[in-house]
Amino acid sequence: MSKGSDKRPIIIRRKKVVHAHHGGAWKIALADFMTALMALFLVMWILSVSSEETRRGVAEYFSTPLVTAITGGDQSGSTSVIPGGGPDPTHSDGERARIDVMQHTRPSMQERRFFSDLQERIERAIEQDPELRQLRSQMRFDLTREGLRIQLLDTEQRPMFELGSNRVAPYMRNLLRTMAPLLNELPNDLSIGGYTDSVPYAGGYRGYSNWELSNDRANASRRELVAGGLDPDQLLRVSGFADRVPLPDTGPTDPVNRRIELIVLLPEIAEAIRNPGTMGTDVPTPTSANELVEDVPQNTSPDDASE
Repeated sequence: MSKGSDKRPIIIRRKKVVHAHHGGAWKIALADFMTALMALFLVMWILSVSSEETRRGVAEYFSTPLVTAITGGDQSGSTSVIPGGGPDPTHSDGERARIDVMQHTRPSMQERRFFSDLQERIERAIEQDPELRQLRSQMRFDLTREGLRIQLLDTEQRPMFELGSNRVAPYMRNLLRTMAPLLNELPNDLSIGGYTDSVPYAGGYRGYSNWELSNDRANASRRELVAGGLDPDQLLRVSGFADRVPLPDTGPTDPVNRRIELIVLLPEIAEAIRNPGTMGTDVPTPTSANELVEDVPQNTSPDDASE
């Protein structure tokens, strides 16, 4: 045999590496991250082009639990089984704090939305009338603990009533009758308040005074609203406050204190007005007239008794 036949063949073995399949989970995570990032930038863009009122509504929405926003219930946000959620019911952040909050009524998100829609409809109706458009600067809308307050303010150039009288000016009559059917769109009860400045009448409080005038103006406004189509059953309270409640930062004789306030009442406030409740204490029965008269001795003459 030749020497070349003594050489053995060289065998090269290579291991086949099989890579495990990762399932592409990282792709799903990346897609979720990119989607969330896109949503964030979209929300930021929408907020940047939104009005201040819209941004306030969004902020209130996220500060209120979803169940509360849907049902219009308690907005304290407590998820504890025990109301108050504090470590000690006598502590300031426990049950007592919850009671303090409950004493101050606040409109729910749904009620705020209804009130905002009502304000927009009233403003649109005023804007469409050239005469009423001039009165827009004499109107104020705000939310109070009682509900939506609409204030109609006087000015020296354009008073709502004749001076010292409850006779309604023509443009005031037109304004009230324009608002009447819009107020009917909500089932809430209505309160009307009349206010005056502190300029007294000649007779003072003994005769016809600012008390009578404020009440008469509130009633005159009520009549115009009913004439404009307001459901009389929605009227719950008509009051006159004279000059006792001036507007903040105004003088006692400032014309803006001569005003009419319409309040679209929250349901719980209307219920409290109907049922004010009592303190739970019994008022003693007045003593009868017979018990207040002392017996006169029989041997005393009438003249002696009169002394």
